[in-house]
Amino acid sequence: MIEAVKLWNEPNNQSHWDFHIDPRWEAFSDMSVRAARRIKAVAPDLPVVLGGMSPIDAGWLRLVEGHGLLAHVDAVAVHGFPLDWNHWKLEEWPAKIAEIEAVTAKPVWVTEVGVSTFGADEVQTFGLRRTTELLADRVDRVYWYSLLDLPATWEATTRHRESEGSAYYRHFYMGLVRDDGTPKPAVEHFDPRLGICQWFHFEDHRLDLAVEWLRRLGVRRLRTGLSWADWHRPNAAAWFDRQMAALAEFDVTVTLCFTPPSRGLRPHHTSPPQDVEEFAAFAETMVRRYVAHEPTPTADVSDAAATPLVVSRDVVEAALP
Repeated sequence: MIEAVKLWNEPNNQSHWDFHIDPRWEAFSDMSVRAARRIKAVAPDLPVVLGGMSPIDAGWLRLVEGHGLLAHVDAVAVHGFPLDWNHWKLEEWPAKIAEIEAVTAKPVWVTEVGVSTFGADEVQTFGLRRTTELLADRVDRVYWYSLLDLPATWEATTRHRESEGSAYYRHFYMGLVRDDGTPKPAVEHFDPRLGICQWFHFEDHRLDLAVEWLRRLGVRRLRTGLSWADWHRPNAAAWFDRQMAALAEFDVTVTLCFTPPSRGLRPHHTSPPQDVEEFAAFAETMVRRYVAHEPTPTADVSDAAATPLVVSRDVVEAALP
């Protein structure tokens, strides 16, 4: 079942929101407020979570609070990867949570945290165990990113791709399970008090494998995404229905994000939409379809030729201005 809806993913970094077009996040806040209102009109008790901050930034949170956004969400989410990308130490996690708690009374969720096996499997094992110690009893929700490695033949959606050097290639090794389906040593140390964050590609061939591993690990809480951009592809409704049916046994936090190229101020999934009400309508449709279980119309497939989005952990904090 869906236990929460998350509005956007990492909206305060350029890999997911073009803040050169929307430098004060006014369009983002307006869009999110409208979406939250529509969600609550359909499912008043469904928690709405503000998309995970990356970097963790209390100043950004105060900024969108000034636009009235925090009044319409039930929790705020943060992402952190101190052993791979962030310029702070793993032991600083409690302090990072406290920074956000100091500026809002909303519960803080950690909706992405992980460690790659780029350098060594043992680093991930240590990181998983220590992260569990630091966070499992500290916040309401923690989602480990991720279950599955990114296939080597795919691309990670990043700002600078291979020019990031080793930072780019770390994206491919964040899973507890390798691309060939074999487990890494850290699997033996996964604590089911944590949830899992696993994004799925459009018509992802790994869906059944993921469900099998989620069951084996005793996972109850899962975070995944439904892409507004993908909703504008042929056969989108069939794929969305298949994905959500396969995940129905888990408590799912579903992230709604990514602008269809034809709907953006520029033709890119990070762009603010031309009409913010369209994203709000998409959010309402998803809640009606997968929470209220009402029949809903499918989208105009005007972006049928768009390149499929490969959604992965894709921010290098050092590259942010």
